[in-house]
Amino acid sequence: MASREEIIIFDTKKLRALLDMHNIEDRDSLYNLIIQSSVFNPRKIGSRVFVSPDYNEPMELQREVTMKRLRYMVDHGAFKGWITEGGAAVELRRMALNEVVQMYDHSLAVMLGAHYFLWGGAIQFFGTKRHHDKWLKITEDYGIKGCFAMTELGHGSNVRGIETITTYDPNAGEFIINTPCESAQKYWIGGAAKHATHTVVFSQLHINGKDEGVHAFIVQIRDEEGNVSPNIRIADCGHKIGLNGVDNGRIWFDNVRIPRENLLNSVADVSPDGQYLSAIKDPVQRFAAFLAPLTSGRVNIAVSSIYISKVGLATALRYSLSRRAFSLAANEPEVLLLDYPSHQRRLLPLLAKTYAMSFAGNYLKSIYVKRSPETNKNIHVVSSALKATLTWHNMRTLQECREACGGQGLKTENRVGHLKGEYDVQSTFEGDNNVLMQQVSKALFGEYIATQKQNRPFKGLWLEHMNGPSPVIPAQLTSSILRSSQIQTDIFYLRERDLLNRFVAEVSAHQKQGRNKEYAFSLSYQLAEDLGRAFADKAILLTSIEAEANVPAGPLKDVLALLRTLYALVILEEDASFLRYGYLSVENSAVVRQEVIKLCSEVRPHTLALVSSFGIPDAFLSPIAFDWIDANSWSSVQQ
Repeated sequence: MASREEIIIFDTKKLRALLDMHNIEDRDSLYNLIIQSSVFNPRKIGSRVFVSPDYNEPMELQREVTMKRLRYMVDHGAFKGWITEGGAAVELRRMALNEVVQMYDHSLAVMLGAHYFLWGGAIQFFGTKRHHDKWLKITEDYGIKGCFAMTELGHGSNVRGIETITTYDPNAGEFIINTPCESAQKYWIGGAAKHATHTVVFSQLHINGKDEGVHAFIVQIRDEEGNVSPNIRIADCGHKIGLNGVDNGRIWFDNVRIPRENLLNSVADVSPDGQYLSAIKDPVQRFAAFLAPLTSGRVNIAVSSIYISKVGLATALRYSLSRRAFSLAANEPEVLLLDYPSHQRRLLPLLAKTYAMSFAGNYLKSIYVKRSPETNKNIHVVSSALKATLTWHNMRTLQECREACGGQGLKTENRVGHLKGEYDVQSTFEGDNNVLMQQVSKALFGEYIATQKQNRPFKGLWLEHMNGPSPVIPAQLTSSILRSSQIQTDIFYLRERDLLNRFVAEVSAHQKQGRNKEYAFSLSYQLAEDLGRAFADKAILLTSIEAEANVPAGPLKDVLALLRTLYALVILEEDASFLRYGYLSVENSAVVRQEVIKLCSEVRPHTLALVSSFGIPDAFLSPIAFDWIDANSWSSVQQ
């Protein structure tokens, strides 16, 4: 069987603090609030109590229970200061509590996100003092229920192309919002079908016959009794593969009139007599200013997806440490699942990736809360790359964990299988992952061209390596060479450098043939995808190395180095571009594969400590993570 190295004893509390990074006490307080309240559906299974929603309830009941839980959290002060207070500390606390809620129930997280992050965030960032004074306190107290109407039936990722039209009536001092065609109906609007009273509507603004582009408006869609407002039609999006605690709705506006003051005017305004006013004259820059605040959604999604991977891995790995199958010789006991090298190979690389991506998520949060107009572009690129990469990783991880739990993975009470349906949406909302990765490559292309035109070095996005000579990789790789963080970094740099050069050359060649830049990008999509992955993988590796560097020498640093090396080598093994473009020879690729197997065996003895370091309460996991025989006993049935 797999070799057993001596177990490195490290401080799991210190590792948890490194992973969670901030607001540990706030997280634990919310964990306890959820675990101790009957509102959150506690169930005794065997000798343990677990909390999770009852996904067998009808859709309408799931929605009502979600709202009941949200109101309970509001009443217990969970969201105090979320809207009315500002600063990095407030934002980090908000993110920490959101990550806890995500692990309990995605529907609950989406509903609080729609109200606080999207509706509330729009008022904060798109609005000015008149909006802040009127709407922020009542929003924080949940005195109204807000939603966010951007997506349309005909336009999702392409926000600039939305078809809702708003005009201005100077005689009445009112805007008139209209849905001109069926594809312009607002679609997938979380909270709109049943509960929301107000929404922020994104619409093309036509002033004096000129389309001034996308703007945001406050519209009341229901009264306090739940009656739909005049000239508004609302329909339900219906049952979904997950998130059935969210009442996603569709909205049509039939020449709805709203006061002029309901335009969120931090970027642009309309005077009482109908003159369009904006300090940003370039419509492209104006549109970018509107979208900049929405980066918070991608940040939250990226980080929360890793917490769900932690739930899946904590469950599947704990199960594999107690479940046995088959003997290897007569009269010998059956073997633990995790003592099979094949089982290690399935789950432990995903564990290493989850650790590396946790550090990348922490880096993303840290730069987001310190954002400035000068850093917004870089944050957009990093958040796009990590949102796509981390949510894809989550879906792959949940699928592997489901399979690794066998038939037990099918039971809803064991969570892992059901979480796939609940979190699948993260691949496409707040930006389709494939589109986001193309945006990353376009941004790298733009940076490359700018350095050439301005005759300046690369700066930012970890592209400074482009200013020096190309790294030289040893012709023959060995175990010790592969475990060097410098070699790992050099190989990742080599891949990104070469792919960026190839991408620029290919797009430029298409342009020389008379094709416009966007068409040239679309023709170069394969290189764009490879480059986007290369950038994301590099970012994850470098943030892991940085996190590791801040840990003093000792057992914890050693185990982090082990995980980081496993992460790096799994990327070398899995991404075909290393072989496709010759960064690794066939022989060296075989060496990498063997080293991955060896690394898995070295990580194996630390598995329980590593998943315990996630800091997830037992009640947030599931029966198969613990005494699954007791949980399935006849006495448990009688309970």
